[in-house]
Amino acid sequence: MNGINGLITIAKYWREWSNPRLIVLHNTITPRGVWGASEDSLMAASVSLRRVTPEIVSEIARGAKTVDLRVREGRFQRWLALAAGLSSALSGLEVGYLHYRGSYSRRVMYTPVILSAALAGAGVAAFCSRRAAKTVLPAVSALTLADCAIGSYFHIRGIQRKPGGWRLPLTNITMGPPIFGPLLFATSAYLGILASFLRRDEGVLPAGFPRPARVKHWARALSAAHEHIGWEQDLREGRFQKHMAIATAVSASCSGFEAFYSHYKSNFRYKVQWTPVLVGPLLTAAAVGAVVSPRVANTLLPAFSAAAMMDGAVGFGYHLRGVARRPGGTMLKLYNVIHGPPVLAPLLFAAAGFFGILASLLRRER
Repeated sequence: MNGINGLITIAKYWREWSNPRLIVLHNTITPRGVWGASEDSLMAASVSLRRVTPEIVSEIARGAKTVDLRVREGRFQRWLALAAGLSSALSGLEVGYLHYRGSYSRRVMYTPVILSAALAGAGVAAFCSRRAAKTVLPAVSALTLADCAIGSYFHIRGIQRKPGGWRLPLTNITMGPPIFGPLLFATSAYLGILASFLRRDEGVLPAGFPRPARVKHWARALSAAHEHIGWEQDLREGRFQKHMAIATAVSASCSGFEAFYSHYKSNFRYKVQWTPVLVGPLLTAAAVGAVVSPRVANTLLPAFSAAAMMDGAVGFGYHLRGVARRPGGTMLKLYNVIHGPPVLAPLLFAAAGFFGILASLLRRER
């Protein structure tokens, strides 16, 4: 009967109980009886009993440790490939309607839309197939990176060609094409390339005789192959914390700057519009610090990353509300999504927080 207050009390004191069991009553009561239901309706209600025991808590903790171990060992290829495909799909939708505003005046504006769909499909294929993760995913990711470099050039040229050019940087960057949009899309391709080097979590490969790291080692008489120790092995074993921290810094700085000039257009009408402008530089600083200090990577980086993810979720709700409040509201969904606040931009900002969380879980390079 106490609702959330009772659950908070249980979460705080259940470890001190001699018999930590919780009986939850699930009542299917008639519409006329809510809390003040009659005795007959309460007697007729169906009651289901569930027990919250330490075994359930330990099972959750065991699952969390398994996930943490697989991330630290680099055995999450399938899920990182899926994350790359999902972020590519979000970026592709964002690019699609932004280029629609520009009427697709150049044919090259179609390429990121096509490649985003291709990268999303490659991510799903890599999730299902080891072979696709080693062949299709890196090829499509590399092609997407090249397209993002070309897109950055066209966006910079587009700003230069506006009246005043770079003599009016704030005005033309704010009103021109998003200068860091292609770089944000490139982070999806970067994830795809990283995923192609990782190991899968589908069991363990058959063990054989250990392969020597040195070419002239005596063990080569038993095994003709040798294992080169380098950056590829670091990636396979999940030792790329610094790389992921750099990707977090790039994504957070680009997303924060995009949020700044996007909210600048509306003159920061709501105070909440300042939050990504503040959280973005904090996350960038934490990511740069994580490159230098392991302590920062395990403390400040996950804290600011979690803040960025929550801020992105809140911003997504505000952007949806902004679209619904435009003239025509939900009756003109497509029009208002295209010409209203960028709906998916807050999710891309939250993706920077995801990169930071992932970086904090990884091991550092040798």
